[in-house]
Amino acid sequence: MSAFSQDIPERSKTLVTDYTGTLSASDKANLENKLVAFNDSTSTQIAVVIMQSTGDYDINQYGVELLRKWGIGSKEKNNGILVLVALKDRKMSIQTGYGAEGALPDIITQQIIQNDMKPRFRENDYYGGLDAATTDIMKYMKGEYKADPKKAKGKGDGGSAGFIIIIVIVVLIIIFRKGGGGGGGRIIGSRGGASPFWWFLAGNMLGGGGRSSGSDWGGFSGGGGGGGGFGGFGGGSGGGGGSSGSW
Repeated sequence: MSAFSQDIPERSKTLVTDYTGTLSASDKANLENKLVAFNDSTSTQIAVVIMQSTGDYDINQYGVELLRKWGIGSKEKNNGILVLVALKDRKMSIQTGYGAEGALPDIITQQIIQNDMKPRFRENDYYGGLDAATTDIMKYMKGEYKADPKKAKGKGDGGSAGFIIIIVIVVLIIIFRKGGGGGGGRIIGSRGGASPFWWFLAGNMLGGGGRSSGSDWGGFSGGGGGGGGFGGFGGGSGGGGGSSGSW
Protein backbone atom coordinates (compact mmCIF):
# COMPACT_ATOMS: atom_id res chain seq x y z
CA MET A 1 0.00 0.00 0.00
CA SER A 2 2.91 2.35 0.66
CA ALA A 3 4.28 1.79 -2.85
CA PHE A 4 0.75 2.15 -4.22
CA SER A 5 0.35 5.50 -2.51
CA GLN A 6 3.54 6.77 -4.14
CA ASP A 7 1.99 6.15 -7.56
CA ILE A 8 -0.86 8.55 -6.79
CA PRO A 9 -0.18 12.09 -8.06
CA GLU A 10 -0.04 15.01 -5.67
CA ARG A 11 -3.32 16.64 -4.74
CA SER A 12 -4.71 18.78 -7.54
CA LYS A 13 -5.77 22.38 -7.00
CA THR A 14 -8.73 22.09 -9.39
CA LEU A 15 -11.80 19.88 -9.63
CA VAL A 16 -10.99 19.02 -13.25
CA THR A 17 -7.50 17.58 -13.73
CA ASP A 18 -6.42 16.49 -17.20
CA TYR A 19 -2.94 14.97 -17.27
CA THR A 20 -3.34 14.07 -20.96
CA GLY A 21 -4.30 17.38 -22.59
CA THR A 22 -7.43 15.73 -23.98
CA LEU A 23 -9.83 18.54 -23.05
CA SER A 24 -9.57 21.91 -24.73
CA ALA A 25 -9.00 24.94 -22.52
CA SER A 26 -12.60 26.10 -22.97
CA ASP A 27 -14.09 22.66 -22.30
CA LYS A 28 -11.99 22.27 -19.18
CA ALA A 29 -13.00 25.73 -17.96
CA ASN A 30 -16.70 25.08 -18.59
CA LEU A 31 -16.58 21.80 -16.70
CA GLU A 32 -14.57 23.32 -13.86
CA ASN A 33 -16.99 26.24 -13.43
CA LYS A 34 -19.93 23.85 -13.42
CA LEU A 35 -18.41 21.67 -10.69
CA VAL A 36 -17.22 24.64 -8.61
CA ALA A 37 -20.73 26.14 -8.65
CA PHE A 38 -22.19 22.81 -7.51
CA ASN A 39 -19.58 22.54 -4.77
CA ASP A 40 -20.35 26.07 -3.59
CA SER A 41 -24.10 25.47 -3.43
CA THR A 42 -24.19 21.92 -2.04
CA SER A 43 -20.72 21.27 -0.52
CA THR A 44 -20.56 18.09 -2.67
CA GLN A 45 -17.25 17.84 -4.49
CA ILE A 46 -17.19 16.06 -7.87
CA ALA A 47 -13.64 15.64 -9.16
CA VAL A 48 -12.82 14.64 -12.74
CA VAL A 49 -9.38 13.15 -13.43
CA ILE A 50 -8.10 12.08 -16.86
CA MET A 51 -4.82 10.16 -17.02
CA GLN A 52 -3.12 7.86 -19.47
CA SER A 53 -3.11 4.69 -17.38
CA THR A 54 -3.44 3.35 -13.85
CA GLY A 55 -0.54 1.00 -14.54
CA ASP A 56 -0.74 -2.41 -12.92
CA TYR A 57 -3.57 -1.35 -10.62
CA ASP A 58 -7.27 -2.03 -11.09
CA ILE A 59 -8.98 1.26 -11.90
CA ASN A 60 -11.45 0.87 -8.99
CA GLN A 61 -8.64 0.26 -6.52
CA TYR A 62 -6.68 3.17 -7.93
CA GLY A 63 -9.75 5.42 -7.77
CA VAL A 64 -10.41 4.64 -4.11
CA GLU A 65 -6.82 5.42 -3.18
CA LEU A 66 -6.89 8.65 -5.21
CA LEU A 67 -10.14 9.79 -3.58
CA ARG A 68 -8.67 9.15 -0.13
CA LYS A 69 -5.25 10.70 -0.73
CA TRP A 70 -6.70 13.86 -2.27
CA GLY A 71 -9.46 14.06 0.38
CA ILE A 72 -12.27 14.61 -2.12
CA GLY A 73 -15.40 15.80 -0.29
CA SER A 74 -15.73 17.33 3.14
CA LYS A 75 -14.23 15.60 6.15
CA GLU A 76 -17.52 15.77 8.07
CA LYS A 77 -19.82 14.58 5.27
CA ASN A 78 -17.48 12.46 3.10
CA ASN A 79 -19.57 13.58 0.13
CA GLY A 80 -16.87 13.37 -2.52
CA ILE A 81 -17.21 11.74 -5.93
CA LEU A 82 -14.40 10.89 -8.33
CA VAL A 83 -14.85 10.38 -12.06
CA LEU A 84 -11.63 8.74 -13.24
CA VAL A 85 -10.72 8.09 -16.89
CA ALA A 86 -7.66 6.11 -18.07
CA LEU A 87 -7.36 6.81 -21.79
CA LYS A 88 -4.67 4.28 -22.72
CA ASP A 89 -6.44 1.55 -20.75
CA ARG A 90 -9.80 2.60 -22.20
CA LYS A 91 -11.33 2.31 -18.75
CA MET A 92 -13.39 4.58 -16.54
CA SER A 93 -14.61 4.55 -12.97
CA ILE A 94 -16.92 6.50 -10.68
CA GLN A 95 -15.95 6.26 -7.01
CA THR A 96 -18.11 7.61 -4.18
CA GLY A 97 -17.29 8.77 -0.68
CA TYR A 98 -19.05 7.22 2.30
CA GLY A 99 -21.61 10.02 2.39
CA ALA A 100 -22.48 9.76 -1.32
CA GLU A 101 -23.12 6.02 -1.46
CA GLY A 102 -26.80 6.36 -0.51
CA ALA A 103 -27.71 8.74 -3.33
CA LEU A 104 -25.30 7.12 -5.81
CA PRO A 105 -25.41 3.34 -5.31
CA ASP A 106 -23.35 1.08 -7.56
CA ILE A 107 -26.27 0.40 -9.90
CA ILE A 108 -26.67 4.12 -10.61
CA THR A 109 -22.95 4.78 -11.19
CA GLN A 110 -22.94 1.83 -13.60
CA GLN A 111 -25.91 3.28 -15.49
CA ILE A 112 -24.13 6.62 -15.81
CA ILE A 113 -21.01 4.91 -17.13
CA GLN A 114 -22.93 2.82 -19.68
CA ASN A 115 -25.42 5.48 -20.81
CA ASP A 116 -23.50 8.76 -20.56
CA MET A 117 -19.82 7.97 -20.89
CA LYS A 118 -19.35 4.79 -22.91
CA PRO A 119 -21.20 5.76 -26.13
CA ARG A 120 -19.64 9.24 -26.24
CA PHE A 121 -16.14 8.01 -25.42
CA ARG A 122 -16.36 5.57 -28.33
CA GLU A 123 -16.83 8.61 -30.56
CA ASN A 124 -13.89 10.38 -28.87
CA ASP A 125 -16.31 12.89 -27.38
CA TYR A 126 -14.71 12.90 -23.94
CA TYR A 127 -16.03 16.29 -22.91
CA GLY A 128 -19.57 15.32 -23.90
CA GLY A 129 -19.35 12.12 -21.89
CA LEU A 130 -17.97 13.85 -18.80
CA ASP A 131 -20.47 16.69 -19.07
CA ALA A 132 -23.42 14.30 -19.29
CA ALA A 133 -22.07 12.09 -16.48
CA THR A 134 -21.49 14.96 -14.07
CA THR A 135 -24.94 16.39 -14.86
CA ASP A 136 -26.59 13.10 -13.92
CA ILE A 137 -24.44 12.80 -10.79
CA MET A 138 -25.63 16.26 -9.76
CA LYS A 139 -29.26 15.22 -10.27
CA TYR A 140 -28.89 12.31 -7.88
CA MET A 141 -26.86 14.27 -5.33
CA LYS A 142 -29.01 17.39 -5.42
CA GLY A 143 -30.79 17.85 -2.12
CA GLU A 144 -28.57 15.40 -0.24
CA TYR A 145 -26.39 18.13 1.23
CA LYS A 146 -26.36 21.90 1.52
CA ALA A 147 -23.40 24.22 1.71
CA ASP A 148 -22.64 25.72 5.09
CA PRO A 149 -24.21 29.18 5.40
CA LYS A 150 -21.78 31.94 4.50
CA LYS A 151 -23.95 34.89 5.59
CA ALA A 152 -24.16 34.13 9.28
CA LYS A 153 -22.74 37.54 10.14
CA GLY A 154 -25.21 39.34 7.88
CA LYS A 155 -27.94 39.15 10.50
CA GLY A 156 -25.56 40.52 13.07
CA ASP A 157 -24.80 43.47 10.81
CA GLY A 158 -28.50 44.22 10.48
CA GLY A 159 -28.97 44.02 14.24
CA SER A 160 -26.04 46.37 14.80
CA ALA A 161 -27.46 48.88 12.34
CA GLY A 162 -30.84 48.77 14.08
CA PHE A 163 -29.16 49.26 17.45
CA ILE A 164 -27.29 52.32 16.15
CA ILE A 165 -30.53 53.81 14.80
CA ILE A 166 -32.18 53.36 18.19
CA ILE A 167 -29.27 55.13 19.89
CA VAL A 168 -29.51 58.04 17.43
CA ILE A 169 -33.25 58.39 18.06
CA VAL A 170 -32.69 58.43 21.82
CA VAL A 171 -29.99 61.10 21.43
CA LEU A 172 -32.33 63.22 19.28
CA ILE A 173 -35.11 62.94 21.85
CA ILE A 174 -32.72 64.06 24.61
CA ILE A 175 -31.52 67.01 22.50
CA PHE A 176 -35.05 68.19 21.69
CA ARG A 177 -36.12 67.89 25.30
CA LYS A 178 -33.20 70.10 26.31
CA GLY A 179 -34.19 72.59 23.66
CA GLY A 180 -33.16 72.10 20.06
CA GLY A 181 -32.70 75.82 19.60
CA GLY A 182 -29.51 75.88 21.69
CA GLY A 183 -26.17 75.99 20.00
CA GLY A 184 -25.07 72.60 21.25
CA GLY A 185 -28.24 70.81 20.12
CA ARG A 186 -28.78 72.62 16.83
CA ILE A 187 -29.51 70.28 13.93
CA ILE A 188 -30.28 72.90 11.30
CA GLY A 189 -27.95 75.87 11.23
CA SER A 190 -28.99 79.48 10.91
CA ARG A 191 -28.33 79.39 7.17
CA GLY A 192 -30.51 76.36 6.63
CA GLY A 193 -27.66 73.82 6.50
CA ALA A 194 -27.32 70.84 8.80
CA SER A 195 -24.64 70.75 11.44
CA PRO A 196 -21.48 68.94 10.27
CA PHE A 197 -21.88 66.46 13.12
CA TRP A 198 -25.20 65.24 11.77
CA TRP A 199 -23.85 64.99 8.23
CA PHE A 200 -20.96 62.95 9.62
CA LEU A 201 -23.28 60.69 11.59
CA ALA A 202 -25.66 60.18 8.67
CA GLY A 203 -22.75 59.52 6.30
CA ASN A 204 -21.35 56.85 8.61
CA MET A 205 -24.71 55.12 8.89
CA LEU A 206 -25.37 55.17 5.16
CA GLY A 207 -21.80 54.24 4.38
CA GLY A 208 -21.96 51.24 6.69
CA GLY A 209 -25.18 50.11 5.06
CA GLY A 210 -23.67 50.53 1.62
CA ARG A 211 -20.61 48.46 2.51
CA SER A 212 -22.76 45.72 3.93
CA SER A 213 -24.90 45.54 0.82
CA GLY A 214 -21.89 45.57 -1.47
CA SER A 215 -20.28 42.77 0.49
CA ASP A 216 -23.36 40.57 0.20
CA TRP A 217 -23.68 41.04 -3.55
CA GLY A 218 -19.97 40.56 -4.07
CA GLY A 219 -20.05 37.24 -2.23
CA PHE A 220 -23.06 36.10 -4.25
CA SER A 221 -21.54 36.86 -7.61
CA GLY A 222 -18.23 35.27 -6.67
CA GLY A 223 -19.86 31.98 -5.68
CA GLY A 224 -22.39 31.81 -8.49
CA GLY A 225 -20.02 32.68 -11.29
CA GLY A 226 -17.06 30.74 -10.01
CA GLY A 227 -15.11 33.98 -9.61
CA GLY A 228 -13.59 32.77 -6.36
CA GLY A 229 -12.41 29.53 -7.94
CA PHE A 230 -12.02 26.16 -6.24
CA GLY A 231 -11.01 26.41 -2.59
CA GLY A 232 -9.47 22.95 -2.29
CA PHE A 233 -10.53 19.47 -1.24
CA GLY A 234 -11.94 19.04 2.24
CA GLY A 235 -10.42 15.81 3.55
CA GLY A 236 -13.18 13.36 2.62
CA SER A 237 -12.80 9.59 2.33
CA GLY A 238 -14.50 6.55 0.83
CA GLY A 239 -14.66 2.81 1.18
CA GLY A 240 -14.85 1.58 -2.39
CA GLY A 241 -18.40 2.42 -3.40
CA GLY A 242 -18.89 2.87 -7.13
CA SER A 243 -18.30 0.97 -10.33
CA SER A 244 -16.21 0.89 -13.50
CA GLY A 245 -16.41 0.07 -17.17
CA SER A 246 -14.55 0.21 -20.49
CA TRP A 247 -15.21 1.43 -24.00
